[in-house]
Amino acid sequence: MRDYSEARLVEETCLTILRELGWQTLDATHEVLGQEGTLGRESQREVVLTRDLRSALVRLNPGVPRAGIEQAVEVLTQDRSALSAVAANQDLHRLMLDGVPVLIPDEESGGEKTERVRVFDWDQPQNNAFLAVQQLTVKSDLYTRRPDVIGFVNGLPLVFIELKSSHRRLKNAYRDNLRDYRHTIGHLFHPNAVQVLSNGTDAVVGSMTAGWEHFAEWVRVESEDEPRRVGLGTLLRGVCAPARLLDLVENFTVFLETQGGVAKILAKNHQVLGVNNALRALGEAGQNRGRLGVFWHTQGSGKSLSMVFFSRKVLRKVPGNWSFLVVTDRDELDQPAYAGQSGTRCWSYPASRNGVIRHPPSQRTSCPHYERLTVSGVNFLLFFLRLSPEVRSGRRDAGRDPRSRPPAWDLPDSRARPGSGTDW
Repeated sequence: MRDYSEARLVEETCLTILRELGWQTLDATHEVLGQEGTLGRESQREVVLTRDLRSALVRLNPGVPRAGIEQAVEVLTQDRSALSAVAANQDLHRLMLDGVPVLIPDEESGGEKTERVRVFDWDQPQNNAFLAVQQLTVKSDLYTRRPDVIGFVNGLPLVFIELKSSHRRLKNAYRDNLRDYRHTIGHLFHPNAVQVLSNGTDAVVGSMTAGWEHFAEWVRVESEDEPRRVGLGTLLRGVCAPARLLDLVENFTVFLETQGGVAKILAKNHQVLGVNNALRALGEAGQNRGRLGVFWHTQGSGKSLSMVFFSRKVLRKVPGNWSFLVVTDRDELDQPAYAGQSGTRCWSYPASRNGVIRHPPSQRTSCPHYERLTVSGVNFLLFFLRLSPEVRSGRRDAGRDPRSRPPAWDLPDSRARPGSGTDW
């Protein structure tokens, strides 16, 4: 009884915070099925709230006829069980970003034309519907499960939240619950964007392919100058506030092809804050002789992915014909950026709008060759990726040792401070 009451207390705290952030909330413990029912689901197998999805698509696409809207609903809700979980998720993520292609009548030609149906309004979060549902029963062919909280945006289950009592180890939420849900009701995670685990005191977030070791805390919300705060409240405000959640889905999610298959990568707290700082600096680049500043990373904290996140957000949010050039001062820095690209001093890569990193960069052996990459009308952003003096001298742990940096720098967070790191 104690476990149940404490878990419900954490759950209610979670829902209270979500309401403060602008979410609607609903308890589906006694859900009534049917089009006129609680959520409009016809069966407990359904994981997309089709009624809400259709309403959002109509609202966001006033020029698309009803037949086009129905095509988009069918594409977004189709059975993807023949695909791997990550392939299904990647397919839906692409449709979320680029819109759903549908055929509609072309009055000029008398035939048909392709139109893209918007799934979300990325720029105006208030134009989307955010609904957090607690205790929703989800069925598969063999199993029935009831997750603690599912966050729906325009009817799509983007947020999964598993909560434990405050005295329970957080890892149990991953080991005993999340892994089970991924296996038994895997179709729930086909549209998923973020997965949150918390016992109230501690909280971590990860992607739908993340192992426990890749779940991470979220300790600051708006600024790197904030004091470090661990807990469910900070994480929800940093990840699930409507504008921040949409930013994560649109600009801070990539699919990385690895030797073990495709991995979905969700940016860490320091990457989101650092990249958004760099975006603001880009808008002020003319006042700083074209320089954006220095984005400090410790070893292993994802500097290469930070450049990818930054590049993708520039492509989606900043008008212009952009290309990106990366310069390194050591062979070993090429390996983290792209496996197998060692021996390169200067290379460029095409950033992908839909978040898939597939192709190796264009290699250049020396920086003077970069002039050959420039094309009239192309905006170039250059990253200079360099080792700190400690690592150059052979101290492989230098980036992880707080004593190797001024105490004002709260490692392992990235700070846009002059003197070391990645010059942008």
